Amino acid sequence: MHEIKVYVRFSETDAAGHVNNTSYFLYMEEARTKFFNELGYDHHESLPGLNLILASTKCDYIAQSYAGQTIKVATTVSNIGNKSFTVEHLITDADSGTIIAKGTATLVSFDFEQQKTMPIPEVVRTNLEQFLQTQ
Repeated sequence: MHEIKVYVRFSETDAAGHVNNTSYFLYMEEARTKFFNELGYDHHESLPGLNLILASTKCDYIAQSYAGQTIKVATTVSNIGNKSFTVEHLITDADSGTIIAKGTATLVSFDFEQQKTMPIPEVVRTNLEQFLQTQ
């Protein structure tokens, strides 16, 4: 499991005083970016030909979160297909462990030159398998 901590800024809240629903997608994006960085895919040059596009993302809201709170975003891989894979995000309060939100994102390996999906490179598949959670 890969984990990051995020400090919730006031600007990420809405008129009701809790974190705006769209902010959770930013937290999950930050977690995915840092997850890929840790795997060594921090630049396009790190693995030529690796291009991932976001095909789907979802978030279920469990509890409210507020400005000044520190949250934790845990990322695991839940499925690896031939051309796509799915990551799951669990967002919790960093101090209490209370679950705030659960999200998923499906990413597709994509060839921009040919404008079509392509198989996940084997080296990427092997690295993703380290974080694969079976249920």
